[in-house]
Amino acid sequence: MQRKLLIFISGFIGLLGSNNPAYAGLFSATGPVIAIFADELFLGVATGNFDGSGTIKIQSRSNLDLTCSGQFTSSAKLGGKGTLQCSDNTSATIKFKRLSIRRGYGTGNSSRGTMSFTYGLSANDSLPYLKLPTDKALRQVGKEVELVEDVQPISGMLPISSPISAVENASDSNFTQSNGHGSYHTE
Repeated sequence: MQRKLLIFISGFIGLLGSNNPAYAGLFSATGPVIAIFADELFLGVATGNFDGSGTIKIQSRSNLDLTCSGQFTSSAKLGGKGTLQCSDNTSATIKFKRLSIRRGYGTGNSSRGTMSFTYGLSANDSLPYLKLPTDKALRQVGKEVELVEDVQPISGMLPISSPISAVENASDSNFTQSNGHGSYHTE
């Protein structure tokens, strides 16, 4: 009986350490990837295996023919690192840090430009870790994630706490304009 138990435990440990793709699904997890790569939005998936190895596949949202895929290794203590090869013949090196076993963020470099990315996070949760292009915002509606024009508040607006009657009663001679912004002065 003890011998059968020892054989079973040895076989189970062998499965855990196996690099055999047939067993990868038993001890792996797949999650979403959101990446800003050379100011473009890429979406995809990463699959991490029990042994710390994994794969990543991403696709440009603005040019669906542009894809990147690669491999990585990771550990809780050291974080992760890997490489990507893209369909436009560029390659990238990436490094990342785990937030949990299934969530994290990272950066990358290539001749195409810099990259920031998250895995296992929603678009909203990804915002602190992504370097968005100037004047762009990330929006998620349902499962769709898009990079959209960022609408900034108009800079010359009166503060909400200003009484409207002060503006209505001001004469035109009290209005001054500087650098495109107007303001009222009282005497």
